[in-house]
Amino acid sequence: MDLKNAAALVTGASCGIGFETARLLRERGARVAICARHKGELEASAKMLGALPIVADVSKEDDVVRMIETVVREYDDYNVLVNNAGFGSFEPLVELTSDEFFRVWRTNVLGAMMVARESAKHFIGRSLGNIVNISSTAGQRGFANGTAYCASKFAVHAMTECWRAELRQHNIRVMQVNPSEVQTSFGAGESAHTNPENPTKLQASDIGRLIVSMLEIENRGFVTESTIWATNPK
Repeated sequence: MDLKNAAALVTGASCGIGFETARLLRERGARVAICARHKGELEASAKMLGALPIVADVSKEDDVVRMIETVVREYDDYNVLVNNAGFGSFEPLVELTSDEFFRVWRTNVLGAMMVARESAKHFIGRSLGNIVNISSTAGQRGFANGTAYCASKFAVHAMTECWRAELRQHNIRVMQVNPSEVQTSFGAGESAHTNPENPTKLQASDIGRLIVSMLEIENRGFVTESTIWATNPK
């Protein structure tokens, strides 16, 4: 698609991959709304980007419904969702509590589903749209202490395949990006500042460029899934 015609929502975009994706979309002429939970950091990021800030927690259904209603009100031709909001929590199985497990899932899985659901309702009505789910190489292969996070990203992969099967008939492209090691903030908190302390790891801008390149493919085709690895992380 021509990104000058894009009206996009990027979730979890006050920093990291979301921020860089929003920045690159704006550089290409897209109109962009960004969401995050913390108003101060979100508004500062939106000001830097020239984006529309929407304070929302994707794990809360009322917030999600209000957010999509706001995006559609501002951009009636809303046509791109970058489903990025998420965080990691890493505990050994024998120490993992059900509360912590579901805390990760409420954002990474339930949140992603609800944002996609509300967006898809609009996209179906227009017979046009794009959903880019940000998963992880952790959604392809598990590792020690990764029960909650890996399970959530495997679930994102499954949801991506389900949505693609449902939505292709409506001219909606459903894509997935799987980053490996990325130098960015990655906890439940959010920070507008990310420091490239390890140059051998991927940077958030690397992921943003991949997302933008996938969206820029002509609407008659799309890349279903793309995995980006750090070449030789230390």
